[in-house]
Amino acid sequence: MNKVFFTQPIDQYAADAPNPKAPPVKLRMQTPHERLPNWIKIRPKSGPNFERVRDILATTGLHSVCQEAACPNIRDCWDEGTATFMILGKHCTRGCNFCDVLKKAPVGLDLEEPQRLADAVAQLKLKQVVITSVTRDDLPDGGASIFARTIELLRRQDKEVKIELLTPDFGGNKKALYTVLDAGLDVFAHNVETVGRLHKRVRGAARLDRSLDILRAAANYRPRAVIKTGFMVGLGETRDELVELMQQCYSAGVDIITIGQYLRPSLAHLPVERFYHPDEFKELARIGMEEIGLGHVEAGPLVRSSYKAFNQSKHLLETA
Repeated sequence: MNKVFFTQPIDQYAADAPNPKAPPVKLRMQTPHERLPNWIKIRPKSGPNFERVRDILATTGLHSVCQEAACPNIRDCWDEGTATFMILGKHCTRGCNFCDVLKKAPVGLDLEEPQRLADAVAQLKLKQVVITSVTRDDLPDGGASIFARTIELLRRQDKEVKIELLTPDFGGNKKALYTVLDAGLDVFAHNVETVGRLHKRVRGAARLDRSLDILRAAANYRPRAVIKTGFMVGLGETRDELVELMQQCYSAGVDIITIGQYLRPSLAHLPVERFYHPDEFKELARIGMEEIGLGHVEAGPLVRSSYKAFNQSKHLLETA
């Protein structure tokens, strides 16, 4: 009897398929990097503030998403004396196909991390702090208690400090979400990352409906923080899908959306399907604010959720 081998049709890996699957790493490695267009320019900086931020993070044993996720704005932000802190370690329990953060089983929980972060904020003399984390599906509360403890210590140190948290979805655990919100932050952010059709291809274990549910629950919570999300373009989505995603976020109570170009961290990650022109980002921002009614849309090739974050939310915080 002849054996029959079943193989995955190659077109199901295509980003324009109805339900596209992520191509295996071996297949991704065969797709070379594309040359960046001339409107995407990353100018290296290495001023005294860059060195200072790097040294403080190193001496306190803290991680930043700027480093771990290979953010293209790292030198720009650090040269201004700012950084986005990444708590709960540097190993993520999920392996999203766009992200450069290490996927590895985390070991334990660093209970001293909140104090070290508060000390670093004091050394940097920050009045605005952005904190994110890896996803910790191994913890019952997803690390919510560490987020809350970090806020508590920052407020104890400076009652006026503005705090933005960019959290994972906590596996949909509302109790964990409320633990974070109860701590008293100014901006709550959770990124949807991409359109619904591409979610399984891009985000793996994450789900768009769960992310929208977390955002909706945060928007309905009192006292209410400014609610923010973000997503990437260049992964194979259509314009109509992007408009639909902005409408879904608005319906969930989102105030701010950030839109940036997906840039491939390595050959092992998903390839870029296309690069959006700056004019296309301007049009998406216009649609989001003028047609949909969002409070603010920050859109551009190098825009990231935490990049100059409080410039995005300043007006909304002042009028809250």
